[in-house]
Amino acid sequence: MRTTKTIAILAMPGVQLLDVSGPLDVFAEANVQARTEAYRLRVIASQPGAIRSSSGVRLMPDAVIDEDLGEPIHTLLVAGTPHAASAASNVDVTEWLRKLTPKARRFGSVCSGAFVLTQAGLLNGRRVTMHWAVADQLAQAFPAVQVDADAIHVRDGRLRTAAGVTAGLDLSLALVEEDLGREIAMKVAAQLVMFFKRPGGQMQFSRKGEAAPTGRSALQEVQRWIAANPAEDHNVANLAGRMSLSPRHFARLFTQEVGATPAAWVEGIRVSAARRLLEAGDATPKQVAAQCGFADADTLRRAFQRQVGITPAEYRKRYAHAID
Repeated sequence: MRTTKTIAILAMPGVQLLDVSGPLDVFAEANVQARTEAYRLRVIASQPGAIRSSSGVRLMPDAVIDEDLGEPIHTLLVAGTPHAASAASNVDVTEWLRKLTPKARRFGSVCSGAFVLTQAGLLNGRRVTMHWAVADQLAQAFPAVQVDADAIHVRDGRLRTAAGVTAGLDLSLALVEEDLGREIAMKVAAQLVMFFKRPGGQMQFSRKGEAAPTGRSALQEVQRWIAANPAEDHNVANLAGRMSLSPRHFARLFTQEVGATPAAWVEGIRVSAARRLLEAGDATPKQVAAQCGFADADTLRRAFQRQVGITPAEYRKRYAHAID
């Protein structure tokens, strides 16, 4: 007989419903496939009463923080809320987490739930992931935290973090594999019609490469020119000439004010342009490469995989006509 593990999910007001229900369904299905109560599932609220989710649906919690569950918590996960990045910390929740996490075998977060753990000082010196849209915000606000903005989920000692929303299912499936083995986890994935190991990282969903131009006005004009003409020869000398600067001065100025080297910024713009063409689904890889300024299809593939995490062919297969 396997020992039953209590999985507790902390759900704050305004919680993203799938951050709670997704992991719960994975663990519940694991019970079915294992034919035993491998997991006992609990939802914990930060205050008495029903929890109103971001979609308006209300959850009835099993307990409120500081209430005795009558059983030790094996795994504690903090679910995310859409505005967690800007929300003030809840002193009661912070203290409860600081008291409880040392006793749990594992703890972690789904999506922006990482902000709650960070406010409690539980992620300092740790490697984590969270939703790509706010990963930079977490890294800047808490420099002691090592943020991997591309990972779907990350394991660091007892800590587990998931990128965003559906990534909570990926993380939960990984926990099932840890606890019950690969065969049970694969059966859970098949039953829930989800990837056993999701290919690629978060960057295939990110639109960060399409950020607005930054820096002084002359630099912004150069950035707009690059974005409008990705197939042009955008070497440093040519770009510097548009501002009547030496290549060395231009490269230093661009890097300081834009936050990336000219070459890296140009590659990002070209990959973004390639994504749009691949989503339209009409051009061949060779045509996409030519229209976006890449020397050939192999150069496109290498840059695309470096920035997006999957090949152009895989991306087209998943997202063709996504912009229609």
